[in-house]
Amino acid sequence: MLDNIRVEDIMFLDIETAPEASSYEHLSQTRQNLWEKKSRQFRTPDQNAEDVYQRAGIYSEFGRVICISVGLFRGKNPFIFRLKSFFGKDEKLLLSDFSGMLTKFTATNKEATLCAHNGKEFDFPYIARRMIINGLPIPEILDNAGKKPWEIKLLDTMDLWKFGDYKNYTSLDLLTTILDIPTPKDDIDGSMVAGIFYEEDNLERIVHYCEKDVLAIARVLLRFKNLPGIEEENVESVTFQ
Repeated sequence: MLDNIRVEDIMFLDIETAPEASSYEHLSQTRQNLWEKKSRQFRTPDQNAEDVYQRAGIYSEFGRVICISVGLFRGKNPFIFRLKSFFGKDEKLLLSDFSGMLTKFTATNKEATLCAHNGKEFDFPYIARRMIINGLPIPEILDNAGKKPWEIKLLDTMDLWKFGDYKNYTSLDLLTTILDIPTPKDDIDGSMVAGIFYEEDNLERIVHYCEKDVLAIARVLLRFKNLPGIEEENVESVTFQ
């Protein structure tokens, strides 16, 4: 399958999310009640809904997107890997801006494909659900309703690594380590994002972390295709220019 996909046709992406509110006490009573019901699925007997509220960001019904980073290959000999991020406290605006770029990418490339790590279980559906919640149309590439399997243009590096072993979960950090690819988790990890967003108000740090994940995903896919890696001098970020 991968032999038929050109890396130039792939948009690599990663998202960072946070709980919809800075703390449980800032939720409405209705939202607190709903979170209490949802969190029963995973909290321990000695925990209450407030104790586990920091996990709310991983659920699209209780979280929000604060950053989407994407990466594209440009040029040849060598390829330049260009990174761009959509981020901010206005979720609807960043989703709309991302959707605009995605629409342009797919409109000019009939083989356009998205790639993320654990994207099929997290990134892709999370983005689609938050677009619905924010009253935005879902880009066609993310809307899989009624599509045949070969019409779906979504790649997942974790899914590819499973090779059919569906009981297996492999984190991006573990995968980059065993493949001798620089880890994207050398500063922060996903569990720290909400605190950095709400307490430190440091979106730039989150964006850099998200972009490192995107770069790592691209490097992993190149290894799957047995292609040369991406040298640091060939990575460009246009986010803060």
